[in-house]
Amino acid sequence: MRLNKDQGQMLLQLARHTIISRFDKENANLPEELTETLTSAPFTRNQGVFVTLTQAGELRGCIGSITPTDTIAGGIKNHAINAAFNDHRFRPLRETELAATKIEISILSEAIPLKYSSSEEVLSLLRPNIDGVILRVGRASATFLPQVWQQLPEPEAFLANLSLKAGLGAQGWRAPHGEILTYQVQHFQE
Repeated sequence: MRLNKDQGQMLLQLARHTIISRFDKENANLPEELTETLTSAPFTRNQGVFVTLTQAGELRGCIGSITPTDTIAGGIKNHAINAAFNDHRFRPLRETELAATKIEISILSEAIPLKYSSSEEVLSLLRPNIDGVILRVGRASATFLPQVWQQLPEPEAFLANLSLKAGLGAQGWRAPHGEILTYQVQHFQE
C-alpha cells in the first residue's frame, strides 16, 4: 500500500518536528490534527523506514531499519533523532544547522533474496534507481537505498562501495557464501 503525497508530507513534518523538539522542549508536542492523523492507518502499520538528512546536497546523517520493527510513524520519529544526533559518521546536529538541513524519508518494501548463479549475473539483475540492495556475508552486512544509484550508477561500483561499507573489501559482494537481497522504496523529500 503506497502513501500519497500528502501523507508523505505529514511524515516529513513529523521528522522535522521531532528533531526541532530536541532543541525546543516547550514546543515538543505535535499539533493535535497531525497527531490524530499519524495514529491512524496507514501510519500504524509496521514497515522498514529510513530518515536521511542532507546539507547542500551532501549527506549529513542517515539511519533506518530494513526490517519492519516499528510503525511507520514510530520509525520516522526514532530514526529522525538517530540520523540527527546518533549517526557515528557525523557530529550531532546543531540547532544553527536546522534551516540548512533537508529531510528525506524512505518507506521500504519487504526485502527479497536475489536469485543468481554467478557474481556476473548479479550485475545484470540489479535495477539501478529502482532496487535498494542489502549485502550479507557472514556477520557483515550493509545496505544502500535506491537513491545511492544517483552517485554510483554502475552496478559493479555500487556493489564495490556497498562491500566496503560492510567492511568486506571492494570484492566482498562476490563471496560465494554471501547473500544479496533487493527492496524498493517510496521516498519523500522536503
